[in-house]
Amino acid sequence: MRFLTVVRHAKAVPAEGGVNDFDRVLTEKGRAQAEILRQWACDPEALGAYGPATALVSAAARTRETYALAFAGTPFVHAVETSELIYNGRRDVSAHDVLVELAAIDPVSESLLVVAHNPTVYDLVTLLSKSEVEEFAEGKYPLCGAFVFRLKDEPVGLRRYELVDRFIPKV
Repeated sequence: MRFLTVVRHAKAVPAEGGVNDFDRVLTEKGRAQAEILRQWACDPEALGAYGPATALVSAAARTRETYALAFAGTPFVHAVETSELIYNGRRDVSAHDVLVELAAIDPVSESLLVVAHNPTVYDLVTLLSKSEVEEFAEGKYPLCGAFVFRLKDEPVGLRRYELVDRFIPKV
């Protein structure tokens, strides 16, 4: 059995005062969110069930920092790829775009992890989920939230999957 875990980056500094959107880093609260997510990822229940994973991480600073604090160096992740193509600050990135990137790195023998941006991750989770996602009731994807789908033993693709777990760090 393998899984796809979809994570939105943790809270980042605003893109104001000359800060380039691509270079935005996490706030203190964002770093705390990522550390709590790391505790979940290292929990034997989550690790045993959902990892090890091949990770796809947006190349933006805030997603790389979320990945580093939450997953780097843990047994949850086996390999990691960064992608400028799934950074949505330069163009609109669709859920389909992320699926294409995931399919390109999918070993089909282990789980997958994606760390990216809203609204793309919201669209991805909504598109893939067989059921409504109650946390999306207000139309928002929670910062640093992780949503886990059970995958079939075939390449990840555009189909409906069972949402089997979710974790939202409370800070």
